Amino acid sequence: MEHGTTDAAPARRRMRRWLMAVLAATAIAFGGLWQLVPAGAQQGGFSIDGTQLIDANGNPFIMRGTSHPDVWYQGEFASYGEISDLGANTVRVVLGSGQRNWGVSTAARVQQIVDECKAQRLICMLEVHDTTGYGEESGAATLDQAVTFWQGLFSVLDGEEAYVLINIGNEPVGNTNPQQWTQQTVDAIERMRSIGFEHTLVVDAPNWGQDWQNVMRDNAETVAAADEDGNTLFSIHMYAVYSNPQTVIDYFDAFEEMNLPLIVGEYGDTFQGQTVAWETIQSEAQARGIGWLAWSYSGNTGGDLDQTTSFNPSALTTWGQRVFTSTNGIQNTAERATVFGDDPDPTDPTSSPTDGPTTGGPVGGDCTAAIGVVNDWGSGWQGKVTVTATGAALDGWRLTWTWAGSTRITSSWNATITSSGAGVTAADVGWNGAVAAGQSREVFGFIGSTPAATPTVSCEAI
Repeated sequence: MEHGTTDAAPARRRMRRWLMAVLAATAIAFGGLWQLVPAGAQQGGFSIDGTQLIDANGNPFIMRGTSHPDVWYQGEFASYGEISDLGANTVRVVLGSGQRNWGVSTAARVQQIVDECKAQRLICMLEVHDTTGYGEESGAATLDQAVTFWQGLFSVLDGEEAYVLINIGNEPVGNTNPQQWTQQTVDAIERMRSIGFEHTLVVDAPNWGQDWQNVMRDNAETVAAADEDGNTLFSIHMYAVYSNPQTVIDYFDAFEEMNLPLIVGEYGDTFQGQTVAWETIQSEAQARGIGWLAWSYSGNTGGDLDQTTSFNPSALTTWGQRVFTSTNGIQNTAERATVFGDDPDPTDPTSSPTDGPTTGGPVGGDCTAAIGVVNDWGSGWQGKVTVTATGAALDGWRLTWTWAGSTRITSSWNATITSSGAGVTAADVGWNGAVAAGQSREVFGFIGSTPAATPTVSCEAI
């Protein structure tokens, strides 16, 4: 049976493969040495290279973050900014597909979440939670039902491959017949690709995510081979099964030996009274370049595994301190995805530009600029700014405008913003300063307070 296949989807995949072939040929032409792509210059989405997750700029990306139970706590929207402020580079977002009694995460809500994650410079890993414990948990959704939910979000998520990963279903099989996981996961991946999704797909293990019978480990190569895009990331959840440090090490070793990518999609420091080897998870993940997402920011029954008390970022629990401030915690190990404009680490010689300085450069010319409204959700809105070089090419720009009403910028990306009351000045951040003569370029974005507005913008070439 066909599942939403369109003529456009295969064509996009053919184009993507052609582009990857061109990039590979380019690498060979330059001695096979891949160079870090400048921040913000993304060409596509996340991809997989052996055990590594690669961002849209071609740079390795190691997740360091937490989970936010959005579908159960939709009033805690400020948590995204709080999680970012605590240093996380990724957030795993709990969504509902409608099979369980907590409701459905609507397309409008998911759009709002994605926009906010981008505004807060968080990579967004979206997951359907209704699949939890299928076969053992009453009312749990199948992975096929989860894919139907994702199909309904295709128009929202298409084009967000550089910022969003799709965790098809949380802990999709319990302990009853965990062997069913393999074929169901293969079918789900194939159907996601037939719909047209080009995102990195994340698959959770059976046994309530813990894979204590090693079904995911033993069948990972089969599942990886089923993805025509070669872009599947495996996720293990580490709780009481991983109380022994050696068990953690052995599981990591298995995926390293298969040269397959693995993240710890969930873990805690204790579980139902048993200790979890959380220090080993963090230290081994840091040594191996494995991403992790600790469960969870807040909102757990009885407060177990809450990292903050009542969603208060100033009230970290002991578990929260272990996640955010320990030796191998988020604040000491997380690095932002380069698609958000962070420059490569200047202390790392492998990230230094190899090209010599240019001379002569383009002469700055006249320019215009305009603000557009990407999305307006009532309590806020996302704006985009486009610069046009009306004369000669630009190698830098500075914009100024004044809001007519109470609108203000609450967050922004890919620009240096200064504000004084209603007055705003925005300047390029280097890589996005160039605009070809006679061409227009979307140069940065922001989140604004209500009401949405598009004032006249003055542009100066610098």
